[in-house]
Amino acid sequence: MIEEQGRVVAREPGAIWVETVRAGTCSSCQARQGCGHSVINRQAAGQRARLRVVTDLSFRDGDPVVIGVPEKAVLYGALWVYALPLALLFGGALLGDALSLTLAGRAVDGAALFGVGGLLLGFLITRLHGRRVAGAGRYQPRVLSRPGGAADAETTIRVRPAR
Repeated sequence: MIEEQGRVVAREPGAIWVETVRAGTCSSCQARQGCGHSVINRQAAGQRARLRVVTDLSFRDGDPVVIGVPEKAVLYGALWVYALPLALLFGGALLGDALSLTLAGRAVDGAALFGVGGLLLGFLITRLHGRRVAGAGRYQPRVLSRPGGAADAETTIRVRPAR
């Protein structure tokens, strides 16, 4: 479970809005000197993000909260967003390269045409899949605990692993 601490900034029936501060994680990595991600991470560190978290629990504005997303959800999301369009791009380019295309009497670069078509098809499939699973609980952040205060041990919420 990937966890993040934040504060409740707004409430609505059945959900809360949590604001988190993005922390830089590259300071503990040994490869940070030669890694391009550390440059991006330094730029994003300290920025605030607001997340809508569905919960039946009662909160007040300003309450600290720990939210989490299963690692598997992040992995699957990355595969859908990055790997599928890239695979269809290469698949389309290979298919277009294997075909000899002529359009209006002129030879056409089938690899480029089918590659772009595959990439656009990948984006479309990813968008449709995103709409289908938008309400699915396995991809949504959830409240894990309420840190701080004397009642912390009583308010820890047990979360079953996603299947």
